[in-house]
Amino acid sequence: MTAKTFRICLGAMFGAILMIAAAAPVIAASAAESRRVVDFDGGYEQGTIVIRNSERRLYYVLPGGKAVKYSVAIGTPRNQWRGETHVVRKRKNPGWSPTPSMRRRNPRLPKYMPPGPRNPLGVRALYLGWSAYRIHGTSAPGSIGRAVSNGCIRMYNKDVIDLFERVHVGAPVVVVN
Repeated sequence: MTAKTFRICLGAMFGAILMIAAAAPVIAASAAESRRVVDFDGGYEQGTIVIRNSERRLYYVLPGGKAVKYSVAIGTPRNQWRGETHVVRKRKNPGWSPTPSMRRRNPRLPKYMPPGPRNPLGVRALYLGWSAYRIHGTSAPGSIGRAVSNGCIRMYNKDVIDLFERVHVGAPVVVVN
C-alpha cells in the first residue's frame, strides 16, 4: 500500500468515525425525547390513554392538567381507527399470533411467534377491549412516528415498559384523529 493510499483510507476511516459520533447524540436525543411530561387539558380523567393519530402521539393523563407524552407508530391510513375502548389485559413478553386477515395477505407469516427479540409485539402489550388491536412495544423502532401498522399502536420498548407500569386493567383508551 502506498503512502497516498494509506492516507486516503485513514481519512475515510476517521470521516466515518466522525459521522457516527455526530449521529449518536442525535439518535440518543430523539429516543430520550420520545417520553416527557407535558401540559395537557383535554377533559379526560386521570389514567386515561389518549392517542392522537394526527400527532402520532400517545398521552397518559396525569393529575393537574399534565400528561406523559409518548411517540408512537399508528396504523396505515387504511388501518387507522378512532373510538373508545379500554385495557382488558396486560402481558409481559407477549407471544404474537397474526390475525387471519394478516395471514391471508402474507401466507409466510407464522401462526405463532414466541416472545423474543424478533417478536413484533416487543416486550409488553396492552390488549384493548373490543378489537384485535393492542398498544405494544416493537422489534422495529424505526417505525415509531410513522403510519405503518395494521392498526396497533407501537411504542419504543422502553416507553411501553413505562406505560405498562402506569396503566391498570380497565383504563380507558380514547383514539382521535
